[in-house]
Amino acid sequence: MAKYVSLRIKIQKIMITKEDVLKKLPDLDSALSPEQREQVLEKMTVRAYRKNEPIYSEGDTPKHMLCLVSGKVKIYKDGVGGRAQIVRVVNSVEYFGYRAAFSDENYVTAAAAFEPSIIASIPIELIRHLILHNPQLGYFFIRRLAIALGKSDARTVNLTQKHIRGRLAESILYLKESYGTEEDGCTLCIHPSREDMANLSNMTTSNAIRSLSAFAQEKLIELDGRRIRILNENALQKISKMG
Repeated sequence: MAKYVSLRIKIQKIMITKEDVLKKLPDLDSALSPEQREQVLEKMTVRAYRKNEPIYSEGDTPKHMLCLVSGKVKIYKDGVGGRAQIVRVVNSVEYFGYRAAFSDENYVTAAAAFEPSIIASIPIELIRHLILHNPQLGYFFIRRLAIALGKSDARTVNLTQKHIRGRLAESILYLKESYGTEEDGCTLCIHPSREDMANLSNMTTSNAIRSLSAFAQEKLIELDGRRIRILNENALQKISKMG
């Protein structure tokens, strides 16, 4: 079997090896044969990203499948006037960056770390080789692409048909569903800037600021800098649903 060298990364006082990373991916790990597992460990690289550090850019050629081991990542696309549109956020543990590779395209989006993150990379050529010899692994990726497509379709409808308040409410709930809350059960674990909230909700930053302030005045949320505390989730759900 292929040998590998354990890579240790220090980030936020956490030490992690490639073996540790693969154990955090039980669905992928269980789909691999022992020999394939060794191949993945040999070729895998693990890297720490700083907050707001780019991971890949629009137009780049994809060469790896990426997996967010810890932290938070945003997938975005530059729009009219240079304003970015956040297409989706990536959860840990979640795979990303491979759709373009499977379709032999360059990236049509860009990715950056929302906060300090650890990302594992596996060469896409190795993934292709393994899929050809492992139907279980092929189904693994088909299922994830199908799930991602369904979420993308739903989000496209929400961003194009809802009014500003509905889009903002949907984005707050989307962040809660994606990243969860702190110990109080109300404060979002992610602390996005006003620009990030605007880009996530397909609106200008000024509109995001006004709408967030309006939600706070209506006691739907509480704002403390970038921290968002949900006070009335039922009301937010109603606003999001009504659009």
